[in-house]
Amino acid sequence: MQSGGGILRQPMSVWATAFAAVVAFMGIGLVDPILPSIAQGLKATPSQVSLLFTSYFLVTAVAMLITGWVSSRIGGKRTLMAGLALVIVFAALAGTSTGVGELVGFRAGWGLGNALFVATALAVIVGAASGGAEAAIILYEAALGLGISAGPLVGALLGDWNWRAPFFGTATLMAVGFVLIVTLLRATPKPAARISLAAPIRALAHGGLSTTAFTALFYNFAFFTVLAFTPFILHMSPYGIGAVFFGWGVCVALASVFGAPPLQRRIGSVNVLHLSLALLAVFQIGIALSGHTGIIVFTVLSGIPIGLNNTVFTESAMEVSDAPRPVASAGYNFVRWMGGALAPFIATKLGEEIGVAVPYALGAACCLAGMAILYVRRHHLRVLTRVDADHALQDAAAPAG
Repeated sequence: MQSGGGILRQPMSVWATAFAAVVAFMGIGLVDPILPSIAQGLKATPSQVSLLFTSYFLVTAVAMLITGWVSSRIGGKRTLMAGLALVIVFAALAGTSTGVGELVGFRAGWGLGNALFVATALAVIVGAASGGAEAAIILYEAALGLGISAGPLVGALLGDWNWRAPFFGTATLMAVGFVLIVTLLRATPKPAARISLAAPIRALAHGGLSTTAFTALFYNFAFFTVLAFTPFILHMSPYGIGAVFFGWGVCVALASVFGAPPLQRRIGSVNVLHLSLALLAVFQIGIALSGHTGIIVFTVLSGIPIGLNNTVFTESAMEVSDAPRPVASAGYNFVRWMGGALAPFIATKLGEEIGVAVPYALGAACCLAGMAILYVRRHHLRVLTRVDADHALQDAAAPAG
């Protein structure tokens, strides 16, 4: 693998795709600072507003099963363009919503576009980037971290003016990404073989991929408990919530890019997952038991294990089976995004009806469940030990600087 400088020396097509990916991931955290404002503006309960996440990620998860089928027939560039176009349309429509039901429906359409774009963007970046697949995945995760950290700031800045403005802002930025993809990304060749609709499900029959995917489902439940429910217990302005989640997103980005790779070399990918899941459980308990300052501190710190998990889970899903990367990615993302779909509504409903500590206790339990899956099915993940060793040898053989 090339050095860190090699990761930055990429073709313009990769940077264009990465920029669009940043904006796509901004859509995840964009609504965080304005969730209370949306609830107030549309006279909705927190659990009703949480359906913005549920509809988005449920459609994203199911749509992952068709991304390979689509891209193998029309090519990667056209799939990216179709995904971006859908996000532009539905983000703009979300800004026109007159009720929470409309907004939830438009977020579902947004999720379809997001699935087409995000799944294909990873494959395009891996195919076009210099420095190998690992460098491309780190670049992709950097885009994720930057988007997640910038999303709350953009949401706060525009949302303080009007809760509708962040949706129109996202549509505008995605239009810029669309133009960059059209002008800078060469048409990608169609795969030699078309991917069937059943291929991602069949890929999950592989023990290593299914272990990674279902562990990630429990992890994502914990992840999105923090993201979707915490804004309601911070009791802050959009700027305050945006600042908290900006700090959280910076931790996600730094841990993804600079924390995960050296830790993988030192203790191995599976051990990094155990460590980061344990840390996330501790921080969730910290949120549950703390006062206002503690909630802020533990929320920001939770970005560290989330960043580590994001990179290691993505790399593991790509490496653990012999399925083509687009197929493995589709099957893995179908399962893991179900955690993102279930957590917001369940966590918020529990917080409304039982107590604000309960969602985080459940999130911590999900982290422990993920660790249990990793341990019980550890024999399916032995290939990751060999992959880590190969990467360490490549690093040792690479010239300094």
